[in-house]
Amino acid sequence: MGYRGKVREQNEARQLRTEGKTLVEIADALHVSKSSASVWVRDVPFVPSTRRTGGRRRRHPWHEAKLRSMQQLDVMGRHLIGELGWKAFLVGGVALYAGEGSKTDGREVAFANTDPAMVEFFCAWLRATFCIDESRLRVSVYLHQGLDIDEAEDFWSSLTGVPRHQFNKPYRAVADPTIRTNKHAYGCAYVRYNSVEVHRSIMGLVRALLSSTAYSGVAQLAERLAVNQNVEGSSPSPGAPARKRSATA
Repeated sequence: MGYRGKVREQNEARQLRTEGKTLVEIADALHVSKSSASVWVRDVPFVPSTRRTGGRRRRHPWHEAKLRSMQQLDVMGRHLIGELGWKAFLVGGVALYAGEGSKTDGREVAFANTDPAMVEFFCAWLRATFCIDESRLRVSVYLHQGLDIDEAEDFWSSLTGVPRHQFNKPYRAVADPTIRTNKHAYGCAYVRYNSVEVHRSIMGLVRALLSSTAYSGVAQLAERLAVNQNVEGSSPSPGAPARKRSATA
């Protein structure tokens, strides 16, 4: 089931999370793994039920305002993006690889990230865009020492659809406490596909994206955007006439 699969379950999971359900409760209700539920609701603000945790001190108003703002912006983002058509999905994957993928010519396709959503999107995009030989897919996990490598590899295997017998030897890093205190529970996943032809095809798409002149129309679209006239130094939209200074300026 690719990135665009299980849309109904993802939406239901997000709704359950807003109701204060735990990951275990969501996974049980939708008959999915806890790791899948975690990926689907990772950006949904979670307020534990007081029936389960007992009364808690009221959160700071600034924190409440931040959560409300995040929820509103999430809704706005989903409204603006909507459901991706094929071309938007294609371009989205190209842009993602342009930022996070390996660019060296003559090498394999390689994409690395700690964000499960990005890795899941890339795997779905790779499979949808090219005719992939599943047996040539490989995954390597970069994980700090002291964290459970079996749990991490199970997580990434479930997410990518690559069986664990196709995983390369993991890299166990020693965290430097002087520069890092947080550790990603599942580490960083490196997804590789051994095909120079596919890699060159992807880089052709990347070059086409970056050389495209289609985004020149953004300047015209920006003219329609409102500019805050009351903010000192607020720049006008590209191509819009400059504002006149007041007599008292």
